[in-house]
Amino acid sequence: MKRSTDLLAIYLNDHLAGSAGGLELLRRATRAHPPGAVAQQLHVLVDEVTEDREELIQLMRVLGIAPRRSRVLLGRVGELAGRLKTNGRLLSRSPLSDVLELEAMRLGVEGKACCWRALRALAEVDRRLDPLRLERLLRRADEQATLLETLRMSAASDTFMDGGRAPRQGAR
Repeated sequence: MKRSTDLLAIYLNDHLAGSAGGLELLRRATRAHPPGAVAQQLHVLVDEVTEDREELIQLMRVLGIAPRRSRVLLGRVGELAGRLKTNGRLLSRSPLSDVLELEAMRLGVEGKACCWRALRALAEVDRRLDPLRLERLLRRADEQATLLETLRMSAASDTFMDGGRAPRQGAR
């Protein structure tokens, strides 16, 4: 049976891998948006998620857990594989791309929040972890999820409501 420290190392390395893939997706989505409010919000999010990833690496160091490069590489490969999804167009972006990418980013941020919650619980018994630092990270993740949900709903409305008009019954 694996020791809890081994399991924590696997858990945090999995989150580190997810952050690598999520950050790549976020950077790509940011580059795909024309200059404007959405692109600016995504740019800020890139900076914050980069900082969050560094926070995770620092927390891993505090806990004596080494990042595994192979896991990080798998996270990036996973993001590349995610590009192969169907979006209604073979060689170019579709309006559906924005909706799907924003959903994936939101799920990633929700996963990150779960990690911060788990570490906050661990901080109750492990004095190497600062519960206030984890609370701050959790609040930021909640703010990021709210922003991504707002952007996702806007993209979904633009995509599915045909410029603000409801689709006709039976329309294809």
